[in-house]
Amino acid sequence: MEKMNYYAIQVKTHSEDKFIERLKKEHPDLPFAIHFPKRRLNIKRAGKIVPSTPAVFPGYIFVEAESDEEIENRQWDFRHTSGFYRFLISNRNITPLTDRDLELVLHFISSTGAIADRSKVYFNENSRIVVVEGPLYGLEGRIVKVDKRKGRAKIKLDLYNDSFAIDLAFEVIGPAERNNG
Repeated sequence: MEKMNYYAIQVKTHSEDKFIERLKKEHPDLPFAIHFPKRRLNIKRAGKIVPSTPAVFPGYIFVEAESDEEIENRQWDFRHTSGFYRFLISNRNITPLTDRDLELVLHFISSTGAIADRSKVYFNENSRIVVVEGPLYGLEGRIVKVDKRKGRAKIKLDLYNDSFAIDLAFEVIGPAERNNG
């Protein structure tokens, strides 16, 4: 089986799902798997806790294809869909993700399914977070801030030399659960 390439497409932020829906409706024969990783968070609004599933990479979707030619042959299907901004690196230089970018995107596509759920963590004797399982696992070095009260860790992500921070939820587990993970 041939190794798949992953391409990043910038689309209108907060309209990623609508873009994917339109694209599939307008081009039902499109042969690509399209990924839009999300994360599960509880957000407090007007004093109430509201479940939310914001994007891991706001404004980006990822397309899985076998080759550059395959994407280039169908690029106009994407470009003519409302909400499309650009292929990365550029529309003239459509380039698959590589190295750390690819590793990061695959982390959220393959290990978390469609939605990155809460990670299981505990805090060691030095009050440092230790991730046992979940989407934060393997990303400990990217954690820039921990909010124990809200059960969130802010992580710094880099994609195509652009840095941004997102929150991922966690739940603190007790000593008995630590050895099971």
